[in-house]
Formats: sequence, C-alpha cells, structure tokens
Amino acid sequence: MPSPPAQLKRELGLFGAVMMGLGSIIGTGVFVSIVIGTQTTGASVIVAIAIAGVVAACNALSSAQLAANHPTSGGTYEYGYVYLSPALGFSAGWMFLCAKSASAATAALGFAGYALTLSGAPSDRINTLVALGAVAVLGVVVLSGMRRSNWTNMVIVAVTLVALLVFCVAGLPHVLDQGQDAFRPFLNEDRPLSGLLEATALMFVAYTGYGRIATLGEEVREPRRTIPRAIMLTLTVSMVLYIAVGVVATAGMGGLLREDAASGQHAPLSTIADGFGMPGVGVIVSVGAITAMLGVLLNLILGLSRIALAMGRRGDLPASLARIDTRGTTPTTAVIFVLMIISVLTAIGSIRLAWSFSAFTVLIYYAITNLASIRLSSDARLYPVAVSWCGLIGCLLLAFFVEPRIWVSGLGILAGGLVWRYVWRWLSAP
Repeated sequence: MPSPPAQLKRELGLFGAVMMGLGSIIGTGVFVSIVIGTQTTGASVIVAIAIAGVVAACNALSSAQLAANHPTSGGTYEYGYVYLSPALGFSAGWMFLCAKSASAATAALGFAGYALTLSGAPSDRINTLVALGAVAVLGVVVLSGMRRSNWTNMVIVAVTLVALLVFCVAGLPHVLDQGQDAFRPFLNEDRPLSGLLEATALMFVAYTGYGRIATLGEEVREPRRTIPRAIMLTLTVSMVLYIAVGVVATAGMGGLLREDAASGQHAPLSTIADGFGMPGVGVIVSVGAITAMLGVLLNLILGLSRIALAMGRRGDLPASLARIDTRGTTPTTAVIFVLMIISVLTAIGSIRLAWSFSAFTVLIYYAITNLASIRLSSDARLYPVAVSWCGLIGCLLLAFFVEPRIWVSGLGILAGGLVWRYVWRWLSAP
C-alpha cells in the first residue's frame, strides 16, 4: 500500500484565519476594482458592490460547509473530486490557478503603481520590474513557512485597515457637501443594465479572498468550527468596508480619473484623497494601498501553492509539486512553480485585462463550489440547500456579463486544461 501524502501542520486559529481572509480581500478590490467598476457602470458601482456581496455570501456559506466537512489543501479542486467528478474537480483547480495567478499579477502591478507614485519615480519605465521584485520578496516569505507568513500578513492588514479608515473619515465631509450630485450619472447611459451586471462581476472577484481560508483548510486548527466562522466574519467586515470606501471614492472621483485610473500607472484612491484638502491623507492612503497589494499577493501565493500541492497529489500536475519540506510547513516546489506563473503574467503588465479574465474564471470556480455543496448529505449540511442554488445561479449569470472576448478566452483555456489533463495522465500511466 502506498504511504499517505505528508500533511501540513495546523497552525492557524480563528484570528489568524480571519486576518488571512482580510489580507486576501482588502487590496485590489478596494484600491483597483472599485475604479474599474465605476468606469463600467458609473456611481451605481455601489449597488454592484452590494449585489456582488450577496452572491459572495452564498458562495461563502457553500465554501464554509464544504471546508468544514473536508478540511484539506486544495479548496474546490478537492471538493469537486470528492462530491462531483474528477473532470469538474480538475476544472475548478485549473480555473483557480488561471484566475488567481492573474489576480496576483494585478496585485503586484497595483503595488508597483502606488509605490512609484508615492516615491515620485517614473512609473512608466520600471513599473513591471518593481512588481516582479515584490513577487520575489514575498515568495521568500512564503517559503519560510506559514507562521512567518501569518505574522507578516497581520502587520500588513493592520496598516491597510488604518489607512482605509482614515480615507473614509477624511472623505465624509466631501460626500456630505456634494449630496446627490456626487452620484451622477448613477448608471452608464449607453448600457445601464449590462454595465451594472458587468461591474458586479468585476466586483465579485474583489470578495473572493475568503476562499483562501478554505484553500488553507489543512492548516487551520479545529476546522469544522473555525473555518465557517472565519469565512463569515471576513466577508462581513469586507462588505461594510467596501461599501464605505465605494461611497467616498465615487463621490470624490472626477471624469479624468474615471477614464484612466485603471491603466496600471496611477494610484486612484490616493488621487481622490488628495482632493479632500486634508494634508497627509493621500500619503497615508498610498501607504495603505502598498501594504494591501502586498497582502493580497502574499495570500495568493499561499493559496495558489496549496492548489498546486493538491493537484500534484492527485496526479493532475507533476507529483514533485506535492513535496513538503522537512518542517511540514511549506510545499516548496509548488511555491516556486506558482512564483514562475505569476512572474510571467506580471511581465504582461495589463491590470484591466488581468482583472477581467480573473472575474470570469473565478465565477466558474465558485459555480463548481456551489454545485459540490448541493451534493452534500443532509447530515453534513450546515446551511439550507437554497443558499447553494442561489450562489450557483448567480455565478453562472454573472460569468457571461464580462467582455465576450474574455469569456471566450476563458472557455478556451478551460478546454486546453482538460486536454492537458488527458494527455498528462496518458503519459504518466504505467
């Protein structure tokens, strides 16, 4: 009989798991996607944030009960295998690798944009190099183990939360002064409904960091009790914060900013904060943005490496990715593999393209999460099955409101992944 695969140590408690979730969520969602969403739908991005939060809540409950029943590395990749079929399980893992690698590139480029804007350096020339440097440094942190990664994340999240609270408090007088005029036009006049739904799909991605808690399930203490509580606490805090920042940011956003703030060479929230007329607020927001992007990047490297670990264990990727270091804290080969993928996507250098692609692929991923949750037995279920059905329908509807070229490309990549699985397993067969 083959020996069971080596397991990672359980080193995360409730507070650490919540901070990991917040570190995954509070970053590109606040500092990048709100501006992209406003470009798409106007001031109604606030409504898009709320709708995306409801869909995310359904997915969060599905993820929570699956993780509570199956607390191992891999998240929906594992749930698909256990509760659905190997093909759907692989599809979830493949789409997660694609989506979140793109999100990691977005975070790295966002970090570089804010850091270079704060320093006054010529961002057009070295933006990508700075982003690649951030990927390398945080890769070293992740390779050092979960405990050090957890402490690093806690410091990052604390700084980010303080900066966002300062932004909201400083911008509140501006919102009150402008009144209703701050939120005009409310909808995109050319495509009011489709623009709102596309913005909702883009904003949905900003919430999906809570899934990192499930992906790290093998490293959470008392998983059946801790994981559901951590996921819902993370999502609640994030939703309140997103809506508050969305209101203030929308009120302070000018036409020029809406046109080009998501190009990857700008720091939109810092520019908005500078318009509040309070000295130092823009700098504080820039510092918070820098730490937020680093937090997202750190957590994505962690999550992606655990997916690669799980896929290596099941033979969907090379078995070498399933190796764990002698301390039992890090899948070293998987981390290095993930760093290589993120670095290639970062070198492409397009935030808008990366974010839109991430939106489609992550919606497919969570559709499979909900489908797996529907298959849970009544004894294993923690929440009504209607929650999972709502999450499934919401994900499938939103997935096809991103740009057609994005979802066509996404389906093509999924088909390519399934071909890869067939060929790899055929070549690996004894």
